[in-house]
Amino acid sequence: MAIAKVQELGLPTCQVYVDDFEFERAGRLRQALDKRGIEATSLVIGGPGKEVWDFYEGPLTIGLVPPNTRAARIAHIKKASDFAKQCEIPAVQTHCGFIPEDPNNPLYLETVIALREVAAYCKRNNQNFRYETGQETPITLVRAIQDVGLDNQGVNFDLANLILYGKANPVDAIELLGPYVQGIHAKDGLWPMNPKQLGEEVAIGKGKVDFPRIIARLKALEYRGALTIEREISGPQQMADVLAAKVYLDTLIG
Repeated sequence: MAIAKVQELGLPTCQVYVDDFEFERAGRLRQALDKRGIEATSLVIGGPGKEVWDFYEGPLTIGLVPPNTRAARIAHIKKASDFAKQCEIPAVQTHCGFIPEDPNNPLYLETVIALREVAAYCKRNNQNFRYETGQETPITLVRAIQDVGLDNQGVNFDLANLILYGKANPVDAIELLGPYVQGIHAKDGLWPMNPKQLGEEVAIGKGKVDFPRIIARLKALEYRGALTIEREISGPQQMADVLAAKVYLDTLIG
């Protein structure tokens, strides 16, 4: 049903979120994509276990940074990689967590080792491993990618997350992340005015992402990947906002 909805919206690509890696599901997913003529650009995963999207519990629960869930999540990403291989999806992506700013922090070093393990597994499956932006500053993410040191790493550049977490203006961040960008989440948001809460995600055009400048910069970088519209609400308004975003982005892309 979700793939049919992508087709109804007139979108040629999508990202796929799956948390159950049953063999039969892989076949059904591939069949649905082929039937609708939709390209799945990446498999998006999270967990297992509790993940809280805020400034307080987030560092303790998101991604591969928290030690107590790390082993289970490494195993989960490897299963996802095998599932993506069955579905012929070329990349696996996830939030890796609040990667520490200080490269001397033991938690940073542990996280790099974990990231290298999952990226290497994806590489053996002929896939890219993509970092979803958000919890870390752009320079921290670049440092981690370089310290992991594998050539199949990339970034899913979520334009709004950098604002929602107060980490960077995406117009500036693209100067650092540009060489690594393999996917885009076209999403908008507001800065966190309360330092205890994330900023608010809003419809494209209602937030602080400067889409004209971002699209112009992507053109200059000769980016040829997908722009995946993300609107984190549900119901009829979500579909209306996605359609409006498609029209708006089409005018910028030309």
